[in-house]
Amino acid sequence: MSGLWTIVTSPDAQIRNRSLDDFCRTASTEQLLDELKELEQLRHSNENLYERVRALFFLYAIHRFHLPARIAGPRNDGTQIPFDGYEKFLNRRFEEAIGIFLAAQKRDGLSDGLSSALAAAYRGLAFQTLADQVRRSVRSVRGNQWMFRAGHPADYALRLRPELLKRDNNDPFPILHEATPVRMDLSHSGWSDIFFLGMDFPEGARVLNISIDLAVRGAGDIDIFGGGRCSWATIRKSEIAIVRRTRRACLNSPARRRTGCALQCALEHAVCAKRQR
Repeated sequence: MSGLWTIVTSPDAQIRNRSLDDFCRTASTEQLLDELKELEQLRHSNENLYERVRALFFLYAIHRFHLPARIAGPRNDGTQIPFDGYEKFLNRRFEEAIGIFLAAQKRDGLSDGLSSALAAAYRGLAFQTLADQVRRSVRSVRGNQWMFRAGHPADYALRLRPELLKRDNNDPFPILHEATPVRMDLSHSGWSDIFFLGMDFPEGARVLNISIDLAVRGAGDIDIFGGGRCSWATIRKSEIAIVRRTRRACLNSPARRRTGCALQCALEHAVCAKRQR
């Protein structure tokens, strides 16, 4: 069996966690080429998502970092990247692009260009596979399905509380402000536990998460605010018209351009104009 595939699938943590770089340094060029062929075949026949994605990243890393240094010379001259494969790659049809690049490599031989193209395609396919799995997981929850079926504002399942639609005289509508703590993962980088749970490797999702409220150091006695903040308010059509008329003037304001608050400025103008009427 392929040595790399053994690393990918081994239940033994000591074998599974072996460095790819360590393996490649001790393998000959012929061995690496054989490993690439076996990984490519086995990733298609394996149903375990974690193992398929890991194999894709191994294929990416070998083509990107290890193989080009070994193929300099006459074999590396004059080989071109197929344009139809390049088109498939730009359209995110990574599997088809890989097939075209591998066929060109078999026909024309090894080259830096083809290894670079294959590395980019394998990397794109790995992340696309993860994204597709997360998308399927989100869609499988009944409460989330409306997000993928909304073609008109009336299709949205979200509804407003009556309090947000009431106001006294011409005062602005109430503003809903929400603040959530920052999520910090102390044992992984980013959101890796989400991907491990979505794949077939739940053991990798053993993480330690904490929620953190934020405040400005030295600002005195102020309310602690969350890391994620959102404000929402009802706006009537007449106020939207005012926003459209004032937005251009706000966009021309240097201060607003620097702070990125052009739309906020327009909303402020809309509220002030409404109060003056």
